Amino acid sequence: MLKLKRILLLAPTEMTRSPAFDRAYALARASGASLHIVAFDYVQALALAGLLDPEAMAQAREGYLQVHRQWLEQQARFQRCSHLQVTTEVVWAKSTPAHMLEYINDFCADLVIKDIHHVPALERAFHRPLDWVLLRDCPAHLYFVSEARTPLPLKILAALDLSHLEELTQGLNERILDLATTLANTCGAALHVLNVSSWSVVGEGPMSVPTLSLDHSLRDAITDAQEEAYDALAERHGIEKTRRHQLAGRPHKVIELFARQNAFDLLVLGAAHQHGGDGFIGSTVEHLLNRAPCSLMIVKPLPLSTEGGLVTPRVDKNQSLPR
Repeated sequence: MLKLKRILLLAPTEMTRSPAFDRAYALARASGASLHIVAFDYVQALALAGLLDPEAMAQAREGYLQVHRQWLEQQARFQRCSHLQVTTEVVWAKSTPAHMLEYINDFCADLVIKDIHHVPALERAFHRPLDWVLLRDCPAHLYFVSEARTPLPLKILAALDLSHLEELTQGLNERILDLATTLANTCGAALHVLNVSSWSVVGEGPMSVPTLSLDHSLRDAITDAQEEAYDALAERHGIEKTRRHQLAGRPHKVIELFARQNAFDLLVLGAAHQHGGDGFIGSTVEHLLNRAPCSLMIVKPLPLSTEGGLVTPRVDKNQSLPR
């Protein structure tokens, strides 16, 4: 079972205590993981002033960053009193996806937490929002926090995708249940699992077609195979039968409605890349990123080597937290 050891909180640039702070503190305390909080801050006016007087700008920038550092430290100080290992850092850089991904890659966190940022559809059509880029390119599992009505999630829904062969998703369903089970045990939460039967892989390529368009015998065979795989997964992870759910329909719509009607406060689902392509297998995660009625945890598959095999992460036991 996965053990959370290093949690990274991407704090808002604005010095505000957001819901992600409360969820990160509670999860780190419950799991025994260390928590590192980083904020990216950059003032264009100070940067431009430095072109005229670099020394004065450096002093002004340091004074500005010191205020932000002190604010972050105030947020962490009380948590350290409860024996939580918390470190903070303010980075002078724009909060762009490139800067954040570079930092995340260097930090090697087990889990990255940030507040979810809902972006209007029209705006998403013209540029890639930060959350969307992190969804695609962040190597670590992601926790997008929408609100924190309770310190820890109390009711968790893990959404599986059995419509694709496991080799296409690098064992993603196993990783979804592994992380969801770890969270449920850590938080004392009730864990439910959901599989939406609607799509199936047909032929040798990763193409999906509606099962309703298939021959009855083939559709029944696919349905039976998915149900067997679903039950086997649930059994391996000790999921009670009363907490296993199977529904039909368009995955993102069914998952959203089911999570909303049953008042789940955390939805765990996976994102995987297609072989040789830039897109995800399916668009369920992308749809739910702006529509989910609760916080989202995005599980990533194991990375692939250039030869196409799974890469086992290297763990440095002597690795220390950033300054």
